[in-house]
Amino acid sequence: MNTTNSNQTTERQYQLKIGIGGIEFQPCAIDDPVPTGRQILACAGVNSKEGWSVFAILPSGDFEDVRLDETFDLRGKGTEQFVAFQTDRDFKLTLKGNQLEWGKPVITGRELGKLANLKEDEAVFLEVPGGEDRLVEENDVISLTEPGIERFIVAAKPKPGYEIFVNGRPRIVEDEVVTYEQVTELAFPGQGGPQIDFAVSYRKAASAPHSGELVKSQSVTVKKKGTIFNVTLTDKS
Repeated sequence: MNTTNSNQTTERQYQLKIGIGGIEFQPCAIDDPVPTGRQILACAGVNSKEGWSVFAILPSGDFEDVRLDETFDLRGKGTEQFVAFQTDRDFKLTLKGNQLEWGKPVITGRELGKLANLKEDEAVFLEVPGGEDRLVEENDVISLTEPGIERFIVAAKPKPGYEIFVNGRPRIVEDEVVTYEQVTELAFPGQGGPQIDFAVSYRKAASAPHSGELVKSQSVTVKKKGTIFNVTLTDKS
């Protein structure tokens, strides 16, 4: 069996992964080692008339604009990833210090995570100048239309659970719904009894009202971090 032609064909082809309108990459192969943006789109089955933007995802994580009639050298770089958008506007953002250009006015947490090549113990955060950086969950949708460039960083994934503050001390609870009984036990472990009552106040809750008093058998929905409880002992005798 003669395999020479087959091997030569394989050697001439360059393997690409192309995401059309996002990060759902599809594989394709191209013979030209220096294709134009139009050829890259054609590889993915796209009729590349005007109105398309193509970006190469470099090993560094940066995006490089590939014009439709300009070439991109594939040689020596192995498998290349590209994203393409049918749009008349590109939106800039930074991720892990790398500048990206996105062809849609929004980007999801899932797309950011995939572009960042997150490890299992990492998460994406939206930088908030002068404030606390916001955790971007997989299903979150972030607008890129605000003034300025949105900046995203990668840091350690927060521990599971909800961080509340009880009498000034941080405590972790597993569920977002916290009861009067849970809070009083966290404040005064093992000190409850028939002659003991507690006065419980809270603020910065996720549920409405966001502040108030909590009594027996009641509960409140807390934020991921920062709901505050104050608990004092009341002697019924």
